[in-house]
Amino acid sequence: MDKVKVGILGLGRWGMNHLEAFCSLAQAEVVAVCDHSPEKLELAGQKYGIKQLYSNVDDLILNDDIDLISVVTFESQHLEPTLKALRSGKHVLVEKPVTIRPEEAREMQTVAADSGRLLLPGHLLRFDPRYAAIKEAIQSGKVGTPVSMYMKRAREQFLFDTFKRVHTVYELMIHDIDLAIWYAGCRVKKVKAYGRTLSGSSSPEVLWANLEFENGAIAVLHSNWMTPDAAGIEIADAIEVIGQSGSAHFESSHSGLHIWDGGGRLTPDIHIHVKLHGETIGSLREQLTYICRCIAQGAEPSVISFADAVHGVEVADAIVASCEKGQEIVLGVSVQ
Repeated sequence: MDKVKVGILGLGRWGMNHLEAFCSLAQAEVVAVCDHSPEKLELAGQKYGIKQLYSNVDDLILNDDIDLISVVTFESQHLEPTLKALRSGKHVLVEKPVTIRPEEAREMQTVAADSGRLLLPGHLLRFDPRYAAIKEAIQSGKVGTPVSMYMKRAREQFLFDTFKRVHTVYELMIHDIDLAIWYAGCRVKKVKAYGRTLSGSSSPEVLWANLEFENGAIAVLHSNWMTPDAAGIEIADAIEVIGQSGSAHFESSHSGLHIWDGGGRLTPDIHIHVKLHGETIGSLREQLTYICRCIAQGAEPSVISFADAVHGVEVADAIVASCEKGQEIVLGVSVQ
């Protein structure tokens, strides 16, 4: 296979990033996009030269030119197009969270196995060199098997108006749930979580979760939408992993780029999706490169795992239940 032919479903902010990143890859060709907005379709056609512009998802899925469909719609709308695409013989990349319902994640996994196609979760932090270096240090023995993990993820307050459509665990904490599962190398058995809201929203602005893994490792995850907008800090994340033989840690807002001007300070993200000399770089591009390589070579991915994504949604669901019920949740045990 010379190039992986890609179709993109959803041209919101992140969907446009997918389009831009895919178009930067020598091993990929975006042949079609789909969105309900005529303006976004026109933009994709004019800026990126995409010829096949669809407003109907079935037209995208039934396009025989496509090898891989990238599903970048709202999290509650992932199931149906993913199942249809798999059954039509397409590989599928599903953005995080792959769904907000554990039963849907398990159904996706079953259909993918039956179809023989690759189903890939969009957990791109596994392709961020900082987080990947921690995984390597765990595996090499420099850090060793994790005993304790702490992960914080903070975003600007204005973003909450957009992302409060679902529980904070699915928009912010899902990243750290995946990292914790990846680092621990086993499953979560117990969850105790705490959520606090200032606005009265059903989604908490502040969320803490304690995880206990089957191998005895423990993790504390903290996500919030409380960074003041005027602070100018897009991403304020931190991580510490203490292993049996060492530790690893970093704090993003202290070591990142700072720009000071007449409007104040800006600390932009320079790791996920940015431009360098007019070219797209970042962990999103690295993730898509890896996925295209797996498809082109007919190789099963080893860096990302849909089974881990399924478990991540199960853990997220338990975190929501723990917040609501004010009690510890044991995974696999029904709570009335």
